[in-house]
Amino acid sequence: MDLVHRLAAGTAWIDLQFLGKPHRIASCLLQGGSGAALIDPGPTTCLPTLERALGALGTSLDAVTHLVLTHIHLDHAGAAGVIVGRHPHMRVVVHSKGAPHLVDPARLLDSAGRLYGADMDRLWGAVHAIPESHLDVVDGGERLHLAGRDIEVAYTPGHASHHVSYFERAMRIAWVGDTAGVCVDGGYILPPTPPPDIDLQAWDESLERIGAWDPDALFLTHCGPVTQVGVHLSILSENLGRMAGWVREGLVGEGDDPSRKQEFERRLRRELRRHMSEDRADAYETAAAFGLLWSGLARYWRKRAPTSSPGPV
Repeated sequence: MDLVHRLAAGTAWIDLQFLGKPHRIASCLLQGGSGAALIDPGPTTCLPTLERALGALGTSLDAVTHLVLTHIHLDHAGAAGVIVGRHPHMRVVVHSKGAPHLVDPARLLDSAGRLYGADMDRLWGAVHAIPESHLDVVDGGERLHLAGRDIEVAYTPGHASHHVSYFERAMRIAWVGDTAGVCVDGGYILPPTPPPDIDLQAWDESLERIGAWDPDALFLTHCGPVTQVGVHLSILSENLGRMAGWVREGLVGEGDDPSRKQEFERRLRRELRRHMSEDRADAYETAAAFGLLWSGLARYWRKRAPTSSPGPV
């Protein structure tokens, strides 16, 4: 299983081998004359793999000056506090809405704990606080100079209210976290829609914002680069609308939430298996648990026009 893949000059991406399997979570390393930046370092459970991959690239976390977060979900940023604790020279770039949860992760961990329960430690490992003095807070619209690169920042909510994306105009690469979905080896483009703050309108606006950059490539944390940018963004928007429609249909019909969620999962698995092998479909489900996708969309609809039992999702 290859850990390291070259993306462009001075730019490599790392398959973090989440749970010992490829194509689940990726990170990206930018190297330049002024140091190195790591975009979305992943969870602490993947930290040994990250360090091994950096060694294969002839570097280490000692050389990384910035951790650059698209958002604070644990699969993207869970290791950030552990890394900064071991390497206190680092700065962490994060959206202003996510910054307080890095300084005090109690609410973040409580929310994740409700979703993942007893699997928290197995999936994500330790999550440590980061001193506020180590944060470089952004809101979108900034231009950063990282690893010898000029990087533009855009606010791209929809998947999460604290999500930003980054664009290097010289290389025409955009790092888009989860806003541009989950896609393995050019396969099905799956919108990850976990609770608590899915926003369909904001998501479509974010896709337009990313498209306006006119990038040659998107880098997805799940999992790697895609180059057919316009087609990718269009299909993602279509798939997001289709999934949201399934959930809305279920909420106005008969049944309880467990049965609605089960039906959604069945439809989504059937959709994926029309496009790929069982093993590849499993990679998608590890990267984006299907039951949580239903929960995020159900919460979205109930906040706007509750049409069934309005209990919490």
